[in-house]
Amino acid sequence: MAKIISLKEAIHEYVKDGSVIAMEGFTHLIPFAAGHEIIRQRKKNLTLIRMTPDLIYDQMIGAGCASKLIFSWGGNPGVGSLHRFRDAVQSGWPVPLKIEEHGHADMASRYQAGASGMPFAVLRGYIGSDLPKYNSNIKSVTCPFTGEKLAATPAINPDVTVIHAQKADKKGNILIQGIIGVQKEAVLASKIAIVTVEEIVDDLNAPVNACVLPHWVVTAVCVVPGGAHPSYAHGYYERDNVFCRNWDLIGREREKFQEWIDKHIYGTADFSEFKKSIQGEL
Repeated sequence: MAKIISLKEAIHEYVKDGSVIAMEGFTHLIPFAAGHEIIRQRKKNLTLIRMTPDLIYDQMIGAGCASKLIFSWGGNPGVGSLHRFRDAVQSGWPVPLKIEEHGHADMASRYQAGASGMPFAVLRGYIGSDLPKYNSNIKSVTCPFTGEKLAATPAINPDVTVIHAQKADKKGNILIQGIIGVQKEAVLASKIAIVTVEEIVDDLNAPVNACVLPHWVVTAVCVVPGGAHPSYAHGYYERDNVFCRNWDLIGREREKFQEWIDKHIYGTADFSEFKKSIQGEL
C-alpha cells in the first residue's frame, strides 16, 4: 500500500541528487507543487524527463536543479519561449544543461516500452528528419517479417516519476480524470512514483473508463490542494493564464527570476505558503 506522507517528506526521501526524474501531466495536472519542493530542497544534477517541458521545468532549470533535459517540445504554451531553459543551453547559466530531443510519438513509445518491461521502443518515425544525426539514442532496426526499416529508441525507466491527480483513497489508489497524457505509463515505467492529489476520499467513485492507478504501483501519496497551479485540474480549478503570461517577463531576466524564486519558493515553507505569497503579484 502506498504511503500517505507530506510532499516535503516524499521529496526528501525519494529524490536524490543525480536522480532521473519524470514529471508528467498534459495541459492539466502538471505537478508544480512537487517541482517547487525539489527547488526548495535544492536538489542538484537531475536528469529531467518530460514530453512537453513548460514553466515548471523552466523554474527548476533556472534554480540550477538540472544537468540534462530529455524532451520532445519545450515552451510556455500560448506565450513563447522558456527563457531560463534557453539561457542554460546557450550560456550555461546557472549551470550547463545538456539536451536530448525526441519526437512526441517517440517519447510516448519510450514510456510505453518502459512500462511494458521492454528494452526499447519501435515506431515509424524520423523519416526525413535530421534528429537522428544529433541524437545517438535514435537508431534503426529492420522488421524481421516485412524488411521495413523502423526507428528504435531506448525505453524510459526513471528513478522517480511525479504526477498530480484529482483524488486518492486511503489505500493510495489514484483517480485521474480529464485529459490523460502519459502519466500511467510514466508511473508504471518508474522505480518510485510520487503522486500529489487534490484530496483523499473514502471512495474514488471512478466513472467507467477512468484512469485508476492501483496503490501497489504508487510509492507515496501527498495531499496538496491546488498542486497543479498554474495549470488546471479538471473539475477543481482553471488554468491561470495571467500567471503564464507574466512568467514570460519574470523568466526573461536573470535578476528578476532570482528575486522571484528567492521570495516565492525559497522564502516559503510549502506550496500553500507559495500560493499566498503570489496573490496580487501574478
